[in-house]
Amino acid sequence: MVKRGRIIAFFLIVLVLAGTIGTTITGITKDMKLGLDLQGGVEILYTVESRDGDEEEIDTEALEATVASLRERVDVLGVSEPNFTIEEPNRIRVQLAGIENENEARELLSTSARLSFRDVYDKEYLDGSDIVEGSARQDFDPTTNQPIVTVEFEDASAFGEVTSEISQMPPPNNRLAIWMDYEQGDSFAEESQKADPKYISAPSVRYTINQPNVQIDGDFSVEEAKRLADILNAGSLDVNLTEEYTTSVGAQFGLQAMDKTIFAGFLGVGFIFLFMIAYYRFPGLIAVVTLSLYIYLVLLVFELMNGVLTLPGIAALILGVGMAVDANIITYERMKEELKEGKSVVASFKAGNSNSLSTIFDANITTLIAATVLFIFGTSSVKGFATLLMVSIVLSFVTAVFGSRFFLGLWVNSKFLNKRPGWFGVKKSEIKNIADKNEIEPKVFGRQFDFVKQRKKFFVVSGSLVLAGIACLSIFGLNLGIDFTSGSRVEINVGETITAEKIEQDFDEIGIEPENIVLSGDNNDIAVARFDSKLEQETVATVRSYFNDAYGSDPNVSTVSPLVGQELAQNAILAVIYASIGIVIYVAIRFEFYFALTAILALLHDAFFILALFSITQLEFDITIIAAILTIVGYSINDTIVTFDRIRENLKAKKRVRSFAELAKIINRSLMQTLGRSINTVLTVIVAAIMLYIFGAVSITNFAFALVVGLLAGTYSSLFIAAQVWLVWRGKSIKEKPIVYTEKKRNDSPQV
Repeated sequence: MVKRGRIIAFFLIVLVLAGTIGTTITGITKDMKLGLDLQGGVEILYTVESRDGDEEEIDTEALEATVASLRERVDVLGVSEPNFTIEEPNRIRVQLAGIENENEARELLSTSARLSFRDVYDKEYLDGSDIVEGSARQDFDPTTNQPIVTVEFEDASAFGEVTSEISQMPPPNNRLAIWMDYEQGDSFAEESQKADPKYISAPSVRYTINQPNVQIDGDFSVEEAKRLADILNAGSLDVNLTEEYTTSVGAQFGLQAMDKTIFAGFLGVGFIFLFMIAYYRFPGLIAVVTLSLYIYLVLLVFELMNGVLTLPGIAALILGVGMAVDANIITYERMKEELKEGKSVVASFKAGNSNSLSTIFDANITTLIAATVLFIFGTSSVKGFATLLMVSIVLSFVTAVFGSRFFLGLWVNSKFLNKRPGWFGVKKSEIKNIADKNEIEPKVFGRQFDFVKQRKKFFVVSGSLVLAGIACLSIFGLNLGIDFTSGSRVEINVGETITAEKIEQDFDEIGIEPENIVLSGDNNDIAVARFDSKLEQETVATVRSYFNDAYGSDPNVSTVSPLVGQELAQNAILAVIYASIGIVIYVAIRFEFYFALTAILALLHDAFFILALFSITQLEFDITIIAAILTIVGYSINDTIVTFDRIRENLKAKKRVRSFAELAKIINRSLMQTLGRSINTVLTVIVAAIMLYIFGAVSITNFAFALVVGLLAGTYSSLFIAAQVWLVWRGKSIKEKPIVYTEKKRNDSPQV
């Protein structure tokens, strides 16, 4: 008898969830912080040094004081939520999202604001400490009506003494030079010969001035005078700041990137939803419900964490849907197997959930390890990707395991699905008679495949591809981005089809020559210029101003110093190494050491093919590709673990394996049993990655390409390399050391 109350409860719960999501999702997305790559802005990494260059004097207290001073300066820019991060040992990372005038911000931040009053012989008389705090303001000269800055001295008599002494000097030496950030070696005599001297102004002093208010003029515009007053009021810095890394994104770039990537996300997620319903029928519909809940919870938790959403973060969310559906696929494939064995719907539901839980758990833990390492070693935008990936992994486990189990359980336990195997995508002709004790040989697309028999061919194919990849890397190398080589990168959105020659002419007009220019975008409307050296702040300001005037859009500009470039390269290598070590240790604990060795071999195989393809295509290899590699490391081990888990289960059922032939048969059966899951999972994730590649923002195109390559390589290695290599290694000693499975071990590892 059908228990209708459970079905009614299902619809009521779904309606409540739909109402909650529909009424709150707009508020959640509206309140979410957007990163620089989505709303525009600038990120600068400063090295902090003492005035005399002694780094040992820079301690935490000095860094915190510097951050406080920088925050005061940023306040005058009207940036709603500036972000300052202290990075050991002596660095400060500043992120200003949504800022309108990047040049003003960089000047405001980097200016030390050490005001000094000197004579023409560079002798210092007074400095900024002699000025009343907060007294500087922008004003106008009453006689010329030109913008000026006025300040007030604490001791008018001290200023009187200085002006008295200088007024007695013979003209034209009776000048009071007002300097900002005077450095050792600066000379009034030299600077006075320049059209744009470093000192602010040098008025003649003809008599003693005893009043506390002093006027500073210097052919200012109103904006320049106001900025100088703001800097003086913010106070001088007791340290020197050196830009090591800078990246800026124009607001128009950010908006276009967000729109494109969200559109790509809708296409990818839409395909996943349709595929699940078409292939898994009713359980697929349940998966759509839980996946919708998963997306909502990810956004909610990320917003509550005060996380910053970036382009890689959106990519992580989209890929997370593809990975989250994997837990559903594993469970539903197991349920279909149980139904084909002749079990009831209730029994198949219980067995499917029970048998798939450990597999899902292991697969998610290994991906979580990779995401954690990525967070530790990644830069700011990559950290956002890693954070969202970790949130996605945890919530996908909760929603896919417990949510899907709960919703589908309501229908299964209502008895409505009894005698309806077609609702699970199982034909009645595929169901074995329960009295038949013979095992059903697993089939895919109605056929059986002997993967083990063809293992040597797979080894030859992989070996040949690896040798070809080594040759390509040796000959062509990688087209390393400025993240690793240092230098500068300028990305210009011209809004129309352009030629590299035209952009080169533009750079000629401002007196700089790029190392190379690459065109991209849907209609070759985006030009990327690379420079092998770090562009100075003044040059960056000129570039931004010129291209804004020429094409109506601020270019994206990134600069990386050699020191930071080396560190990023070192961190990238360490991230891959530590992630691999962590995964190997976990696999060794959960399975056995032989499994761990083959898993790491598969990981290296997959990562290498990403490197080889980037070498062949000469696509730019930047820090986001490392994020893609670590994502693939997590995904690949996820796929491999599903296969290993089925091998372990079949070994457990066999209890004792004495010959290579027996072991080979178990391996092949395990591969056939997991083949459907592997194909379906890679299909959902790879379609999401392809949508990002085709329709996503230009800045993550290479990232998406790396994911597509890695996903294909990961599926290939888990099916045709990892399990086969384990068979060869373990099979060599099986006669002397048969595999014996015991029930005593908690992790059910095969024992010798």
